[in-house]
Amino acid sequence: MIIDSENRFLSFEPVAIPELHVPLQRGMTEVTYSDYLEYKETRRKVVIGKVELSLDVKPSRHLEPRDFELEKTTVWSFPKRGDWATHKHNNRYRGNWAPQVARNLILLYSKEGELVLDPFMGSGTTIIECRLLGRRCIGVDINYESVILAWSRLDFKISDEPPYKNVRLFHGDARFLDKIDDNSIDLIATHPPYANIIKYSGASDIEGDLSGLGIKDYIENMRAVASELYRVLKPGRTLAIMVGDTRTKKHIVPLGFMVMKVFLERGFILREHVIKVQHNMMGSIVWRRRKNDFLLLAHEHIFVFRKPESPKEMNTYKWSSVEALRI
Repeated sequence: MIIDSENRFLSFEPVAIPELHVPLQRGMTEVTYSDYLEYKETRRKVVIGKVELSLDVKPSRHLEPRDFELEKTTVWSFPKRGDWATHKHNNRYRGNWAPQVARNLILLYSKEGELVLDPFMGSGTTIIECRLLGRRCIGVDINYESVILAWSRLDFKISDEPPYKNVRLFHGDARFLDKIDDNSIDLIATHPPYANIIKYSGASDIEGDLSGLGIKDYIENMRAVASELYRVLKPGRTLAIMVGDTRTKKHIVPLGFMVMKVFLERGFILREHVIKVQHNMMGSIVWRRRKNDFLLLAHEHIFVFRKPESPKEMNTYKWSSVEALRI
């Protein structure tokens, strides 16, 4: 058990990062707004998972949603993806979560001026919402072109504030967040790839990309992610992660619950389990036209974890902790 100088509970014991299927990146490298502008001088698009995405985007006339309501139950459904600010330009980036998800999590579990981290930033949905809601934010992605893409989606002004105010973006690996201090993050809100369901590297095969791994190696690497996110999150604060399941040979593979187990084993406490209904799923279009003897997946899991503040909490909430896995 580890206690800091202010008598706050940090962890039971140091957790060693397991031997990994792919090597860790050598560290985080900041990609500044100036780097983005320099990149854009010679290239006007990026390619993510074989999809071309333009860097030339204009924000909507509406920087805020017109009919947003904070969710009050554990079933979230957004038939129409939010299109305020620059979110409408991310429709072709496969696998990113709806801005309504990010907005709910940020409003529910952080306050204005606090520091939010998305270690699987992708096209920047979480970071856009942080800017709009007055949060400081850090975004990380293993694909350099995703970081450039995220800057293009942040390239709009709020009042007279420049796009880079309170925003730091990094090219890096979620398993090795070396530029982020221990116990420094107020909220982690993230949507990692679901093993090898959608591959984001495309033909480039980026070293360390979790979207290129099979189930066993994916879960092994998620243990390293969970350990690193536990390290940087402040005691008592929240980590929210959205993960979906998959299917192999007509049988369900409960990837979401596998990931939940990884985070509970690392020492997190489960605060909420939200079912997020899926709409307009590209991967299921062909299957909807066929007669199948299995059900099409139409949901994802949002697990909301809390890092305990004291050893006592692990007993108080033991049935929301790893203890629940031991009965």
